[in-house]
Amino acid sequence: MQAAGLEIACIDMSRAAHSGTVPPKRILVVDDEPQVADTIRMVLALSGHIIEIAESGSRALEMYEPGKFDLVISDYSLGQMNGLNLARKIRERSATQPFILVTAYAETMALKKELLTDIDFILGKPFALTQLQEAMNSVFPHTPGALEG
Repeated sequence: MQAAGLEIACIDMSRAAHSGTVPPKRILVVDDEPQVADTIRMVLALSGHIIEIAESGSRALEMYEPGKFDLVISDYSLGQMNGLNLARKIRERSATQPFILVTAYAETMALKKELLTDIDFILGKPFALTQLQEAMNSVFPHTPGALEG
């Protein structure tokens, strides 16, 4: 399905996806739903990635230091701070920090590209393992892909 020229299930905001396996990365996962965060952690850990979890945007900002994480994966709905605001605050600290936003509102957000300047990739909820792989491949285009499953 297409909207405004963007794929809805997984919306690549910057690069084309590639195939293969991304070498282990340090990833900050931000989600206020523990089950979702733990599921993402388990899937990424199986590929050798080192995962830290923040349960809120404010906690993520406390944990974040430029250079500490290779990638930030955040839910859009985080309570007091949404994922777009978190991405903006992180990019103020590190302009090149890769950032994947996970949201049930991917289709709506695709129509508002001006809000997504700090987002490298939007991953629509619910998502399949292959879609998470596509997101990782997109964010790390010079290394082969993400999750082999």
